[in-house]
Formats: sequence, C-alpha cells, structure tokens
Amino acid sequence: MFIRSILVLIAAIFFAISPVFTPGFGGYDPSQFPVAIENPPAQPAGYAFSIWGIIYLWLIVMAGFGAWKRRDVAGWDATRLPLLGSLAIGAFWLAVAFVSPIWATVLIWAMLAGALMALLRTPAADLWLLRAPLGLYAGWLTAASAVSLGILLPGYGIGPFGPEGWAIVALSIALAITVAMQRARPSQMYGLAVFWALVAIYVQNGATVVGIFAIGAAIVVAALTLLRFKASQR
Repeated sequence: MFIRSILVLIAAIFFAISPVFTPGFGGYDPSQFPVAIENPPAQPAGYAFSIWGIIYLWLIVMAGFGAWKRRDVAGWDATRLPLLGSLAIGAFWLAVAFVSPIWATVLIWAMLAGALMALLRTPAADLWLLRAPLGLYAGWLTAASAVSLGILLPGYGIGPFGPEGWAIVALSIALAITVAMQRARPSQMYGLAVFWALVAIYVQNGATVVGIFAIGAAIVVAALTLLRFKASQR
C-alpha cells in the first residue's frame, strides 16, 4: 500500500509538471489532419483548459495526503492502481498530442478508463480529499476524450458525418457516460467538470446546432448532478 501511495504521488507530480516541457497546447492544430478544419465545432473555448490548474493542484494534494495519512487505508488503496495508470499516461500525453492526434485520442481514452475506474472505487469517507478531486479529473477527461474523438474523425474525413455531426455524436457519448457515472457513483465535481466543458463548447459555437445541443446537454448534466446530490443528503 505504501509503495502504491508514493507512486501515485510521484505520477501526480510528473503529470502536473508535464506542461512545462510541452507548453502551449490549446487543442489539436488543423495542420495535423488530412482535412484541415479551422475551429472544429467539438472543441471548447480556450478558457476551458484553465481547469487543468485546479485539477493538477488538487490531485497532488490528494496524493500527498493519501501517502501521508491514508497509505494503509483499503478504500484509498483500491483507487491507486487505475489512477496510477491514468496519471502515468497523462505525464507524456501532451508530447504525444503534438505529434499524433490518433495516438493522443487512444491514450486519452485509456486515461479516462483508469480515472473512471478509480472514481467508481472511491469510498464515502474523505469526500473532498479523494472523490472530489478524482471526480473533477474524471469529469474533464470524459469531456476531453469525447472532444478528441469529435475532432479526430472529421479531421480524417471519416463518414458518415461532417464536423458538426461528429461533434454532436461526441457530445452524446460524453453525456451518456456522465449519466451512467452519476447513477453509479454520484460526484458533484464530476458533474461540474463536464458542465464546464459543455458550456465552453456552447461559448465556442454560439447559437448553432452544436452550440444548442451543448448547452442543452449542460443543463441535463447540471440537473442530474443536483438531483443526485440531493438524493445523497437524505
């Protein structure tokens, strides 16, 4: 247990400092694709990426507290292996994203799988020191994974949809995962992260089909998160 807790802390630190070595990422560059799409509709407004600062800091605090005070607690330890895998991939994800959107998409879905597995294993105790930071991380990855897919497919000219159609498919996938997760393991921070991303997609698109779908999905996520929170307080 102790070794795993230390490894998670190390991985969280390397994950957090990875932007120092690969700065300036704000989404895939259109030149990386056979079909260059300026301002792909699946992509959120640039300000949305600022959530990473909170995620990085909170994950380090979580991992540090876990290694210090919860290294031998079974509930915490159950989350560590899948989280470790997710963070280890995340430590070099940016470097991959600058080179290969295909591999970046594969890897971000692997990161998401680990994060969701870790979140599903969180105990009720230490809500703000374990489930909350994991929820924020997993929620953002839910949106980011879907967005990556929604940019990749039209960027390679894959049918049957165009950029707008694939954006809606991607948002639908994110919404479906969010609904399933909020039913299985309610997390306010998970819902907040997905909501944040969906609103940013609306801001990027405005009153278009994709923008309207995004804000509608955001309202659904907000309502579901609130309902699950109220149910947990009974």
